[in-house]
Amino acid sequence: MRRPSSSRAHRSRMPWRWLVGAGILALVLHRTGSGPVLAGLRALDLPTVALACAVTVVTTVACAWRWRLVAGELGVAIGLPMAVAACYRAQLLNTVLPGGVLGDVHRGVAHGRSVGATGAALRAVGWERFAGQVVQAVLAIVVLTILPSPARPVLPAAAGLVLACLAALAWLALRTPGGGGRWWRRSLHAIHDDVRLGLLVRRSWPGVVVASAVATVGHVTVYLLAVRAVGVSAPPATVLPLAVLVLVAAGLPLNLAGWGPREGMAAWAFAAAGLGAGPGVAAAVAYGAVVLVANLPGAVVLLAVRGRHAPGPAGEHPAPAPRTPLAVGGGSDA
Repeated sequence: MRRPSSSRAHRSRMPWRWLVGAGILALVLHRTGSGPVLAGLRALDLPTVALACAVTVVTTVACAWRWRLVAGELGVAIGLPMAVAACYRAQLLNTVLPGGVLGDVHRGVAHGRSVGATGAALRAVGWERFAGQVVQAVLAIVVLTILPSPARPVLPAAAGLVLACLAALAWLALRTPGGGGRWWRRSLHAIHDDVRLGLLVRRSWPGVVVASAVATVGHVTVYLLAVRAVGVSAPPATVLPLAVLVLVAAGLPLNLAGWGPREGMAAWAFAAAGLGAGPGVAAAVAYGAVVLVANLPGAVVLLAVRGRHAPGPAGEHPAPAPRTPLAVGGGSDA
């Protein structure tokens, strides 16, 4: 009997992730009502949106620079202008498609097809995203340790759980007999090579860290703009840890077009800090809306790429476009 492909199995699991995000969102709306959602949308004004768009330009360039550094070390180089355009497209897709990562998958596949190395290109995207998450986690731990927050009491337990999971994976890799053990060892060897050659190269890792830090600060800044827009006047030392918690939750691949864990964490964190669940949800909604607007340049990229592949008169197709990441990526969308 033919075994289902891994991609088909992956697609079958995806709806469960989306249902988790939808369930969290439904629970939040059940507890707070639709008032905070409307308040978050109404709170946005032109200066706030314009400033958020400007910050997003810096954030996107930082992410593209990080991707360019990692991709270059893994042998699938990409120019910075193309990387910026592809990152805008990926960010837009991440905000409108379930899961929050499909835009980055598309980015890796498109670039991989353009350079004839899809596997390496996907690994480059995965590792640059991983590097960003690691830097964000480190900065989050620093902020949550220094400043008072509802999450401070559970930080030791959370750190212990992460270390226990890593230890369990290492033990499983060493103890699994037969082919399973060999698979683990091959995987660990491949991971070791990618990290050593792609992330820990002396000429690249400082740039990866700096770019990740700039991107994290940019995301936090946009969230603080949304918090102020909805009328939360708490001091920065109170709001900053809450913003960090919400953004960590927003990074979970369990959302429904960006919604779900973000609003759930915002409701809990703001309520635990004494600011109320309603303002927390309103700030999360305002953040989601302003991020969508700030990433609309990605729609221009999508339309431009589709235009290159549109059929000409009488069904005649234009000559093939140069094999760039964006041209090939647009073809996969059609």
